[in-house]
Amino acid sequence: MLYAERVPKLWTETVQEHRAAVQDAVLDAVAALVAEHGLASVTMSQIAERTGIGRATLYKYFPDVEAVLSAWHERQITRHLAELTQVRDTATTGPYRQLQAVLEAYALRQHHHQNQHHGSELAALLHQGEHVARALRQLHALITGLTEEAAQAGQVRDDIPPGELASYCLHALTAASSLPSEQAARRLVTLTLAALTPPRCG
Repeated sequence: MLYAERVPKLWTETVQEHRAAVQDAVLDAVAALVAEHGLASVTMSQIAERTGIGRATLYKYFPDVEAVLSAWHERQITRHLAELTQVRDTATTGPYRQLQAVLEAYALRQHHHQNQHHGSELAALLHQGEHVARALRQLHALITGLTEEAAQAGQVRDDIPPGELASYCLHALTAASSLPSEQAARRLVTLTLAALTPPRCG
């Protein structure tokens, strides 16, 4: 009787782990196919073949290619936010250094993303949806918190609300996507931080 009671739980956990593994494999496959062939050339048959599963199985997870791409993009955003949070937690030399490290990581990510050559159609698809808006709110909250702490320490100007400074930083660093090198992206971070310097009295 005890064995019979445990089987459903173990079965459920096994099924959930299997589904998660299949979904990850599908998302990895579609990302590789888009990078190789572009969005217009990717089909569900190609995704199924690259993943090593049948088309019928693939359709149980995703209705079409757009759904797979959206899920992949959401996973990328989640990982990016986790990376930025880790950068903040690793830079333990004070709030300003944490802010600097996070902004640099964000700028380099913007620069790298531009060089993946996904194309305008894919970019338009990926940058819509609630998951993008939610991620932007979380990112803004992260930068706002760091800016507020740095302002309290006298390292960042306090005559402008931290939320406005965070918005400025994020908008300014989107320009990193059009810069030719990582060095240029880092210089943009330096320039952005200079605007946050506390104004001199007199």
